[in-house]
Amino acid sequence: MERAKGGTPVGIDDPWAYVDRCDYLTDDGRCRAAITGEMGDGLTLATLRRQGYACPVIDDDWGYADCCTFRCTTDSDTCERCGLAERRDGISGDRRPLIEEHHLAYADAGPTSHEITVALCRWCHAKVHQSWGRIDDDVSPDPAAIAEREQRRSREHAELGFTTAMERREEP
Repeated sequence: MERAKGGTPVGIDDPWAYVDRCDYLTDDGRCRAAITGEMGDGLTLATLRRQGYACPVIDDDWGYADCCTFRCTTDSDTCERCGLAERRDGISGDRRPLIEEHHLAYADAGPTSHEITVALCRWCHAKVHQSWGRIDDDVSPDPAAIAEREQRRSREHAELGFTTAMERREEP
């Protein structure tokens, strides 16, 4: 199993299995990192500039692992492992979200630094880092996670409830 820099497991053997597309890839197949200068200078940038900033992965010249600026971060609000859906708590802003971003590949100091993330609920995230849970396990949401989600739903419904001034007025 792949491990993070600190030695904790990331819960998967192949982080590239969770890659859909690079965050820098535009709809017309160009590399946004090269266009905006985030790629830095060098032979790769000069080559991409000559080719109209076309992404070499799309042209099958490279794989995503060959790209020096590859990034695939999640914006999902559902746990990849157990399927728990996020329920934001806008009423009290100090609560942690139910869904967190989990890094499968960490940026190196070398020429190819990659970032690959998936969405995991806090409970699955802890199980994966404690080395016995895998992202591709077929599991149900943790009972504590369901309880937290339902508490948020109850608070939301209570906050949205309407009471008239007459109902709020205390009778002597």
